[in-house]
Amino acid sequence: MCDTCGCNITDGNKDMLEPGGKLEKTESGHESIEVLQNLLHENNHQATHNREHFDKNQVLAINLMSSPGSGKTSLLEATIDALKGELSVAVIEGDLETENDAQRIRDKKVPAIQIQTGSACHLDAHMAHHAVHELNLENLDIVFIENVGNLVCPASFDLGHHLNVTLLSVTEGDDKPAKYPVMFRGSNLHVMTKVDLLPYLDDFKIENAEQNIRNLANPSLILKVSAKNQQGISEWIDWLKQQINLHRQLLAQGQTLLPKMQSDGTKLHAHEHNH
Repeated sequence: MCDTCGCNITDGNKDMLEPGGKLEKTESGHESIEVLQNLLHENNHQATHNREHFDKNQVLAINLMSSPGSGKTSLLEATIDALKGELSVAVIEGDLETENDAQRIRDKKVPAIQIQTGSACHLDAHMAHHAVHELNLENLDIVFIENVGNLVCPASFDLGHHLNVTLLSVTEGDDKPAKYPVMFRGSNLHVMTKVDLLPYLDDFKIENAEQNIRNLANPSLILKVSAKNQQGISEWIDWLKQQINLHRQLLAQGQTLLPKMQSDGTKLHAHEHNH
């Protein structure tokens, strides 16, 4: 995948590989694996810096991941409505092209920074860094990072966030967690979306999707949500508030929340880049 989708080199890190860049030359001269490892190292260094920005301002950063069309933006719209007057929210939007999703968030009177990734199928920490500096973190409680729709690459890249939330729409397949284990294994919360459509679908079984998640040894909470009829939104909001409180308690103790980064996903990138 990495050789064709452009997910190794992004607009956020490509300057490191250009003439005069930090990673222009490698010690061994064998560039494929070494460059990838160096890029991942630089990404993680930048991610730590991003998280320091969030922590300094007691902002909880949540990475939303899913396949395209699962309802990430719709969930955010419902979340903004539910939190209005209680918590301050901003959104970092990642898409290959267009500002359509960011504009939907701005229409809710919420700051939204659009990142157009071009050919890259995920956000990285350097892209997120530019967006973070466009936000006034002092006035925020939560920053949602809506990652590019993709069930593979986003799970392997630390953006400086604290928690991973993975969405699974009932219009997809209940076998998605089994097919894409890296993302679902690394999620702190699973949200099954568009559950209002279940009466019209005979090929998606909630119990099958749940079992496929549990087979990955992930005990994280699974919520069933519909942004359309508000089912499960109150439980989602309760979870968010619990995580904000936990994050602030940890900060008071000199600690922070760290996302579950999947080493097997990183190995997958390295293996594919080497072929």
